[in-house]
Amino acid sequence: MPTYDAVVVGSGPNGLSAAIVLARAGLSVLVLEAHETIGGGVRTEELTLPGFKHDICSAIHPMGVMSPFFKTLPLAEHGLVWLDSPYPITHPLDDGSAAVLELSVDKTAARLGGDGDAYRRLMQPFASNAAALFDEILRPVRLLPHHPFLLARFGLDGVRSALSLAKRFRGDAARALFGGCAAHSFLPLDAAGSASFGLVLAIAGHAIGWPCAKGGSVAIIEALASYFRSLGGTIRTSMPVRSMGDVPDSRAVLFDVTPRQLADIAGDELPPSYTKRLRRFRYGPGVFKVDWALDGPIPWRAEECRHSATVHVGGCIEEIASHEAAIWQGRNTGRPFVLVAQQSLFDDSRAPDGKQTGWAYCHVPHGSTEDMTEAIEQQIERFAPGFRQRILARHTTNTAAYESYNANIVGGDISGGANTLAQVLARPFLRRDPYSTPNKRIFLASSSTPPGGGVHGMCGYWAARSALRGALA
Repeated sequence: MPTYDAVVVGSGPNGLSAAIVLARAGLSVLVLEAHETIGGGVRTEELTLPGFKHDICSAIHPMGVMSPFFKTLPLAEHGLVWLDSPYPITHPLDDGSAAVLELSVDKTAARLGGDGDAYRRLMQPFASNAAALFDEILRPVRLLPHHPFLLARFGLDGVRSALSLAKRFRGDAARALFGGCAAHSFLPLDAAGSASFGLVLAIAGHAIGWPCAKGGSVAIIEALASYFRSLGGTIRTSMPVRSMGDVPDSRAVLFDVTPRQLADIAGDELPPSYTKRLRRFRYGPGVFKVDWALDGPIPWRAEECRHSATVHVGGCIEEIASHEAAIWQGRNTGRPFVLVAQQSLFDDSRAPDGKQTGWAYCHVPHGSTEDMTEAIEQQIERFAPGFRQRILARHTTNTAAYESYNANIVGGDISGGANTLAQVLARPFLRRDPYSTPNKRIFLASSSTPPGGGVHGMCGYWAARSALRGALA
């Protein structure tokens, strides 16, 4: 008899979500983690100075709150506390003002002047039906959606490029606000489908905000792991899986890894044609990240930026688009789009009294190891004069360091694969069940499957559901 009903390889949000689904079904489940601590890309450590807690990868979690699966879990009972800032997103502009996304669509529209009505017409139908919309998009594509008209309306706008959809706005503020959200796609802003990311992230901001986890992003993982263990599950760390021989006997194995790792680990037990398709999977651009220990808050010129956990730094939409296009051509620019998180303003557990943390990254070409520290700090200084004077210490992470730290971050790609329209609709490639493989015992449960990147656990949830219909039926 197998030692376990199921083994899950990888302890990121998707791996733990898959494990929870299976454990809730009454199965014996083991999670194996190569690192000495669990979490995948959701970890928190003192990277700069003692007492300063920095999120290693993910930091702000609108999708974690919107996740239909996480909503079913008693994570609060296991220590998870979400913290909000007054403004979900701010985006400073060169004139000293800032574009601001508020929870209220109407209040956001009121700040956008002549673009207010256009913004309201675009966002309100989705924001008013956010739960239904996220139920549709955080799953594999299905022929008969539960909310066909809502999904069709979203699809008509989302399939467009971000630059195309932004043409309905005339002012810099509305265009920059939408462009900053769309840039989370890692796509050129003239690419088909890039508008969908701008819509999704703005809608999430209006629906529930852009919260962070008290104590660090690791609190999400700790809550998931605590709940999993309460169901009788087992987690073993420092257990790298390099081949199927490293996996204990079980009825099913679910891999929270990208296609390249699955091919390396399980290639001998998969048809060559399938393995070849796994190796053809396309990865996207990478990130260069800087963490700072700060002597005080970032001195933004725009007051609103001092009241937001997330600040998008990149000027106008044309500037953002220029950098995002350049990285797909294999080069960086001197003015990257920078995503800044300042969680310690709203979470006093992150830094010593009177001090603050800063977290920021920019997109870089896949595998680029160019040091972007100067460019990132110049961009922040541009909108927050005196920022550099508040830096006590810094820690940088390039694409090679990220991949060394977590093999799933191939070439610095934190999204589990390029977010091209084809790979968003069919990850890792077109297949009726994207989580199953030709080997009935092996399943793929990572962000390289639908619905893709983000801390929401839905990839693991759907993979576990697939396993329950198949090998574990």
